[in-house]
Amino acid sequence: MVFSISMLSEPFVPKRRLKLVRLESDLVVVGGGLAGTCCAITAARAGLRVTLIQDRPVLGGNSSSEVRLWVLGATSHMGNNNRWAREGGVVDELLLENQFRNPEGNPLIWDTILLEKAVEEPRLTLLLNTAVHDLEKSGPDRIRSVRAFCSQNSTTYEATAPLFVDASGDGIVGFLAGAAFRIGAESSAEFGEGFAPSAAGHDLLGHSLYFYSKNTGQPVKFSAPSFALRDITQVPRYRDFNAADHGCRLWWIEYGGLRDTVHDTEEIKWELWKVAYGVWDYIKNSGQFPEAETLTLEWVGTIPGKRESRRFEGDYMLIQQDIVEQRTHTDAVSAGGWAIDLHPPEGVYSPLAACQQWHAKGVYQIPYRCLYSRNISNLFFAGRIISASHVAFGSTRVMATCAHSAQGVALAAVLCREHGVEPRAVASGPLLAQLQTSLLRRGQFIPGLALHDPADLASRARLTASSTLELVSLPAGPDRLQLDASWAMLLPLSAGACPSFTFFADVAAPTVIECELRTAERPGNFTPDLTLGRLVLPVNAGAGQAVTATFPVSLDQPRYAFVCVAANPSVQLHLSELRLTGVLSVTQSFNKSVGKAPRQEPPAGAGFDGFEFWLPVRRPGGRNFALKIDPPLRAFELGNLRNGIDRPTHAANAWLARPDDPAPELALEWPEPVTLATLVLHFDSDFDHPLESVLMGQAERVSPFCIPAVRVHDEQGNVVGELAENHLSRREIRFDPPLVSRRLTLRLSPPKSGAPAALFAVRAFAPI
Repeated sequence: MVFSISMLSEPFVPKRRLKLVRLESDLVVVGGGLAGTCCAITAARAGLRVTLIQDRPVLGGNSSSEVRLWVLGATSHMGNNNRWAREGGVVDELLLENQFRNPEGNPLIWDTILLEKAVEEPRLTLLLNTAVHDLEKSGPDRIRSVRAFCSQNSTTYEATAPLFVDASGDGIVGFLAGAAFRIGAESSAEFGEGFAPSAAGHDLLGHSLYFYSKNTGQPVKFSAPSFALRDITQVPRYRDFNAADHGCRLWWIEYGGLRDTVHDTEEIKWELWKVAYGVWDYIKNSGQFPEAETLTLEWVGTIPGKRESRRFEGDYMLIQQDIVEQRTHTDAVSAGGWAIDLHPPEGVYSPLAACQQWHAKGVYQIPYRCLYSRNISNLFFAGRIISASHVAFGSTRVMATCAHSAQGVALAAVLCREHGVEPRAVASGPLLAQLQTSLLRRGQFIPGLALHDPADLASRARLTASSTLELVSLPAGPDRLQLDASWAMLLPLSAGACPSFTFFADVAAPTVIECELRTAERPGNFTPDLTLGRLVLPVNAGAGQAVTATFPVSLDQPRYAFVCVAANPSVQLHLSELRLTGVLSVTQSFNKSVGKAPRQEPPAGAGFDGFEFWLPVRRPGGRNFALKIDPPLRAFELGNLRNGIDRPTHAANAWLARPDDPAPELALEWPEPVTLATLVLHFDSDFDHPLESVLMGQAERVSPFCIPAVRVHDEQGNVVGELAENHLSRREIRFDPPLVSRRLTLRLSPPKSGAPAALFAVRAFAPI
């Protein structure tokens, strides 16, 4: 393409103004971190014209290649008891796409995925390198427009909309608009939080800055810049530095918690550069790390990753007790599950541990009332600045949780626009019910809520299947598990008498095998804090012994149970190679990234529970016990496809075909023809797997439970829709023009891993 631009000559003038571009939309989102990005994409897909203003050259904020922190949330590195807790909706889609395209965890590829998903939306206008610096109000409590400047094209933008989302991290829009906010820690007296300090103070979490190293295969010298830290002993934990750790494993290179984390950020950055280059000088030149001789410094962050600054006030402020007690909120729209994770404000210069992480027994609800301003009528909040106390912020601040709540903001904005109301009007009544339904339809996980959708035509259809799994056994494979620790099978049991469980053991010497049947006191949790029965089973020496545990227990309702086998080094259990949706082996252990011991023991008065951690082993490790169950588990019935829950919670909530079904099929049949526009399928992408976005890498590109392909046939046998190379949790098949049929048959390709075909939901919708 050839452009012709004529020569320009302008005379002297007293003053010039920048080019001004005016943009009008339904929703302006300020801040393109993961929260703002997921908010903007969700809103645009739901029909709003969205302007997304981001002050950096890429999207993703702390997860981007500029900072390179992995995305995490309720799954917490698989280091807590929150099973199948990964966030749903757009953030889940992004993480699964990253797993599929970028299992190595390259942060540059992650950038491209976020940018691609944003620019693919025709209703979304993306402004990069554009910083909001001013706004106009149409009244004391209402924003009319924001003004922003792009340094790359020397252009000022004026973005006008009826609704605004501040996802900027420091809350630039809320600050300029006069919204109520807080900085620092509340006193324990204000909300009765056991973990809060006795007196309110400025203590904050600081910023972090990372570096990457690379092995060149030949000696590399390093000369530190003059501003590098020369005395590494100024860092009390300097002995923890080593030549292997890099990237966000160095999250504890943190500073600024005693500074103004908004206005002192540049000074904080220089201090972090001082430390980062000083650490590398220590590694390269102290003589303590000969293995670093061929390492070079490949990358150092140029902007720090911020943790905490302003927190804005909504109609409700989330507090410690909401998290620990897992309180129920009628306006729940999101979920959290990261530990309450606070750091010493001195950061890397503190002699204390780099963080204190205290976990709840399960996931918790985040109410919608935390997501809009209590005194600016058309302003939403998303990301780390939502309405939460300093202590509760220690959990809600992590990126996947921020993004998940931002998706609730996006669909609330859709309802506000459709009905001509302000955000507060959606917090109760029919609009709240519409918001929760809209979120659940799109795969949002809201603990305790199930989707009951009158528009779902599949709920009126007769369902049949080529087969349905009744779990009689998990066949033995070649592997054995030495019981150096206590292990358990996590199984979805039905109400009524507990079945018996037979496992197979190689026993070195006569001994006893101690078994327990445990469950969670709160259904839907996966902390086995309630013991239902105990057995002591004598066994003789020998290989392949069948050991049967029969607990005289009756369950009051369907719930997950832990069939526990106590540590005994004389015993090896036979393992199975068969993996199943909603079935896991777990062990009493801990993940040192997020825990200190196999049992959480909080200090007295801190407001946390003491309990054991029972964790799965990350794939490709981890195997189920070889097991026989009598009578068989009937936990995978067709009715699960329309119970409104799209992941394991109190039950498996999935239909499974038999493992030996070579061509699994599902059929939906109506008494008379129906008109269909969309078929929605919810697959098992393994919501237990954290999918860290960078650095760690993924062992698989696709979940071993995920159905890779689907072909849909009408009642005449014609192919009317299909999916191929599926790796996502939720997919839509659209019929254009709409399909009129009395029957649909879904032919499913079994997972390549050998796991049986599994689905959480099948939903069908007429044209709108």
